[in-house]
Parts: sequence; structure tokens; C-alpha cells
Amino acid sequence: MVEDPTGRDRRPGIVICAYDADDPVWDFVEDLSGRLWDPPGARTVTVPAGEPHALANALTERLREGGCQAMLLVGRSARAPGFRVQMRAEVRIPGGGKRFVGTGPSIARSTAPVADMVRALQAAGLQADASSEAEDDVGSYLLYRLLSELPDNPDAPAIGLLRTPVPADEAAISKGVKAAASAMARRLTPLSRPA
Repeated sequence: MVEDPTGRDRRPGIVICAYDADDPVWDFVEDLSGRLWDPPGARTVTVPAGEPHALANALTERLREGGCQAMLLVGRSARAPGFRVQMRAEVRIPGGGKRFVGTGPSIARSTAPVADMVRALQAAGLQADASSEAEDDVGSYLLYRLLSELPDNPDAPAIGLLRTPVPADEAAISKGVKAAASAMARRLTPLSRPA
């Protein structure tokens, strides 16, 4: 852990959100200590699943608070036989196909290190690819909302969507989430010391 003299953890935060309340993809607490798993060089921040609009607002607020430089959305894929990193999202209501805003870009592209994530998944022995094809679900909605509401600057947080295969056992999902989150964390920098 990297601390400053005030005792504040200076590791950058990575929000990991399994967004489907009916399908808790993975338990972030892995042992009886109650501590969350952290990727090397970063600290995990969890946001529980919820109603899509409220969840998008909660995730956006987490990013605006500072301290979190990355966000990994985790959910299932209806199409991919293996793990898939979704590279873009369209401005669509989940399951409805309609635009949820009248103005704004029709497509938002992921800011996550997609190639690094796919390589890390494959190095962990998992079938993985990246796709520009968006699925018509909550994951795509959240990805679009988060990307479209961020300021367009070089310091924008890394935001990505990891889709897990159906079926997949908990051990494979855990390995996949850890590999993808660790690949994202390698590009983060420690938080600055307070003045």
C-alpha cells in the first residue's frame, strides 16, 4: 500500500461494478478477513448493482469525487462464447432500442486499454476477444452514459465493459475479472499528495 504522511491510501481507485443484481457475477470479498481483492498498485472500490438510471448516476458521481481513475463494468454476454471486452456503446435504452437522449453522439468508445485487457485474459488461459458490437442491455447503457458524461480530456478515467460467458464457473469469472482489472490498473498513477 502507498501511503502519504497523513495515512491516506494513495493508490488510485478502480471501481468494479457487477451491474446485474439478479446475477452477482463474482464476490469481491474472497476470504474471511472481509477485505476486498485489490489489483496490484490500485485499490478496488465497489458500487452495488441497482436500477440502471440510478446506478449510472452513482457511478458517475464516484468518478467525479476523484480518487478513482478507472471503472470496470462486469456482466454477462448473450453472444460471446468466451470473455469479451466491449469497445463501444450506442445511445439506446436497455432492451428498448430507442435513443434515451435526443442530442449527443450516437456512439461512445471505451477509454479502457482494451488490447492490454484481452492479452491479460488470454495470458490467464481464458478465451477472450474484443468487439465493437454492442449488446442491447444495461451494460451497454451504463457504458454509454459513463463515457458520454465525462469531460473530453487526456486525464479522462479508463472505463471498460467486461462481458463474461454463459455459462462460466465462479473460478473462471474471478480469474477473468482479476486479469482485466489488473491490466487496467497497470496504467494508473498514484494519487498526488495533499498540499
